[in-house]
This record gives sequence, structure tokens and C-alpha cells, in this order.
Amino acid sequence: MDISSLVTPVIQDRELLDEFAEALNDRAPEIERDVARLRKAPQDRDITAELFRAVHNIKGDAALCKFDLGVAIAHPIETMLSRFRDGDIPFSDLLAELILLAVDRLELATDAFILRKPLDNLQLPILIQGLDEIAQEVAAQVDASCADLIEAVTGFPPVIPDISSRAPKSSATRNELGNASSDLQFFRSLALQFESRSPLFKGRTMRILRLAQETNKAGKHAVDPVQLEAAVYLHDVGMMLLPESIWLKVGRMSPEDKIALRNHPGFAAGLLLRMPGWEAAAEMVAQHHEMPDGGGYPNALDNDRICPGAKILAIVDAFEAVMLKHIHRGKNRSVLRAIAEINACDKQFAPEWIAPFNAVIRKTIEA
Repeated sequence: MDISSLVTPVIQDRELLDEFAEALNDRAPEIERDVARLRKAPQDRDITAELFRAVHNIKGDAALCKFDLGVAIAHPIETMLSRFRDGDIPFSDLLAELILLAVDRLELATDAFILRKPLDNLQLPILIQGLDEIAQEVAAQVDASCADLIEAVTGFPPVIPDISSRAPKSSATRNELGNASSDLQFFRSLALQFESRSPLFKGRTMRILRLAQETNKAGKHAVDPVQLEAAVYLHDVGMMLLPESIWLKVGRMSPEDKIALRNHPGFAAGLLLRMPGWEAAAEMVAQHHEMPDGGGYPNALDNDRICPGAKILAIVDAFEAVMLKHIHRGKNRSVLRAIAEINACDKQFAPEWIAPFNAVIRKTIEA
């Protein structure tokens, strides 16, 4: 197999690739749900058959759409599942994690092909070669090989503790807070009101606050901690001024939904600007969906025009969003897959803040 030809972003038929992307968008949630079910009931032959069928369908869709990368990733997973079905290897947590990671990478790679973005950070040659080798591995070595491949692809060990949703200690001293304390309490109450709109949001405010504060600390406190805390509380509150059918929607958004969603940073930033002393927090909130390459919204700012607090908020907010996506699919929060996706898509985030963010995750692992 010439792996280099599989990961070269040359699109021969854009319409066929779009068709595969749509099919994968339907199949991937099925796989995530079936993996979660099979972890709980590995002896269930019906679930095994459904999972095998979903992976086989991805392979078939890729072949029909002439997307060789999809075949290269799905085929060894299909072989592993066939061996499990035949009793040759167990369905372990590590094997499950590897399957989900591989499907994540296929989704990211497909999107990158469509958008003509580089695939270097996806580590696809390592993933494809590793999947092929594990598909033929002796049963006693499968788990160890899965763990090694996961770390080789993501840069992180296969098991990462969850991020605490307990309220972190304030990064600011009592003197620094001053009269801002009552404002922060009000901002926090609004954030918790937003969080209460869905049981899947439970704990998100404090997880994001903890990650933002610790990333700022790892970056030598480049951002005022009080302003950053306010920005964390209010960055998504503007969602509540949009129809719930948009921001609580599960699945792909329509173009109209996406346009409406782009208004939410401005609503919250406008609230902050009307309260004296919160101008820096307002700037962070207004810019937290901007990207260094100018591909963000609402103003398509480039890297030099985005404030540091917004850059931190963009990373930690995206991290939480990835975990929410997986909860929607399989009810299984995975810090590993969220951090892996953030690093795989690091071009959409400020590079000077990716390293401090990774340092925070590594500290979590060590603790």
C-alpha cells in the first residue's frame, strides 16, 4: 500500500467526496453509539453485528466514492471486529478507544480534503500502518499495540482523567477583585442559567473556567484573570437570545442556523460593554470564535488582531464542544479524543497557546 498517495489532498471528484462526507456524518454516530453499547455488553451478538455492519458500510461508501483513505482506515477495523466476532480477540477498552480515534481521524481528514487544508497533524501514515499491523496482531499483544498506537497518533497516553467540574480557586486576589466580585457573581449566575438549559451542559462552566485559568497560568498569566473569568462566564450567554432549536440542535446545522449562531458573541459582548470596567472581557467574548488564519467570525480577524484572552477561550471552548459532540453520540466523554482533536486541528487556534494548554492536560495526567 502506498500510504503517501492516500494522504495527498488531491480531489479527483468533489461531488463523490461530498457524498462520502454526508454518509460518514450519518455512520460515525452509529459507530460511537454501538461501541458504547458493546463496552457494556461485549457478549451481545446483535450489537457486534450492528457495529460490524456500520464499519463495513463506511468501507463500502468509501469504495463507491473512490475515497481510498476511507477504505484504508475502515478495512483493518473491519478485520479486528471480525476477529472479535470469531472469538479470536477480546473487545477491550483500548481496542474500543482506538476504533473511535480512527473514525474521528477519518472525519477530520475528510473535512480537511473538502476544505483543501493540510493533513500533516493528523498522523495518518502512522495510524494506517498501525491499524494494519494490529489487525494481524496476536491476541495477547493487541491491547499493548493499541495503547502504543494511540499515543503515537495523539501524543498522549490512552487513559486521561476527566477534567474536574468543581469550582476552581479564583486566580485573582481579594484586592484584585475589589468591586468586581458582585459582577462576577452575577455573571456566574447567568452562566449557570445557560448551563441548566440542557443536562448535557452540566459542569461545563467550571470545566472551561478551570482550563482557561490553568492555561493562562501556564502561559505566564498573560491575561488579566478577573477579565478572563468574566469572559468564561458570559462567552456563550448570547446563545439564550437565539431560538433553542438552533443552539440545542443535535446533528448538522443548516446554513441558516450557522448564520444565526454567529450573532451570539456580539450579544454577550454588548452586555459587558454596557457595564463599566469589563471592556477587556467584552473583547475576549466578541473574538472567541475568530481564527488566526482569518477564517473565524464575526469579523474574520487574523492572529495579530485577536486578543490573548480570546485565543485561550477559543481553545478551551472547542475542547468542551468536542466532548459534548461525543456525549451526543455515545454518551461517553473522552478527554483523550477531545485533546487529540484539538491538536489535530491546531491551525485553527493560536499556536502560542496550544503548548500551554497541552501542558495543563499533561499536568492532569500526572496528578
